[in-house]
Amino acid sequence: MIRCARNNLYTGSTNNLAFRYQEHCLGVACNFTRKYPPEKIAYVEIFDRIELAFLREKQIQGWSRKKKEALINSEFNLLRDLAECQNNSHARNILSHDLELVARISKKMSR
Repeated sequence: MIRCARNNLYTGSTNNLAFRYQEHCLGVACNFTRKYPPEKIAYVEIFDRIELAFLREKQIQGWSRKKKEALINSEFNLLRDLAECQNNSHARNILSHDLELVARISKKMSR
């Protein structure tokens, strides 16, 4: 991951980190780093195969900002908690809501 201007994060994969970073710095790698110039390399993982690196890139790109920052800061203990859905569509919240609904219906039927 590259920390870019205005504290943006760019996640990518390459088989030549130094060369690709230089391309980003020159503004010829992609539109994102042309708009938000790189400031420093924030996080690196090394893979034996580029296909695995690409899969990991796509995984990280889907993460929240907080989860990416936890990875950068080696706060691995936070990754699982940050992976949980925080909105009302979370399975735990739906199940809880469904159980409450079943309890209310049962109570009404027993009257």
